Amino acid sequence: MTEDSDQDPAELREQADEYEAVADALEELVIELRDEPVRESRLEGLFDEATTSNPGIWNTVTAFIDVEDGEAIVTDESKLAEGKWAPEIVEDCDAMVTIDVQRGLMPDEFTYLVGKTLQTEIESFRERASEVRRKADGRT
Repeated sequence: MTEDSDQDPAELREQADEYEAVADALEELVIELRDEPVRESRLEGLFDEATTSNPGIWNTVTAFIDVEDGEAIVTDESKLAEGKWAPEIVEDCDAMVTIDVQRGLMPDEFTYLVGKTLQTEIESFRERASEVRRKADGRT
């Protein structure tokens, strides 16, 4: 999903719709995380990695999320000791959730931390959709 100011209004509206679809799918993921036990959620792998990894080696764990047919799919979880993700790693994912490795992290704390991070992502996608729609309508 790249933005290009030379796109016609129809393409821009389509791009805005894609951003909205990602935001909606992430919102569904937040609701699932809030309403279901962590162990029965799509983010179970992230919870496992964050709570069982050795914090002496790993400092963060990330879930890579792709939205397909309106559904957020966690495609992978990965740990990182230091540094940043290489662009080729995140190229095909729509969103990422990164939290610190914390042994003993309780499920309710995990739900709060991940929910907060996802909410920030949702707001960002909605803002991008709104901005792209303004461009499509000729307003800047």
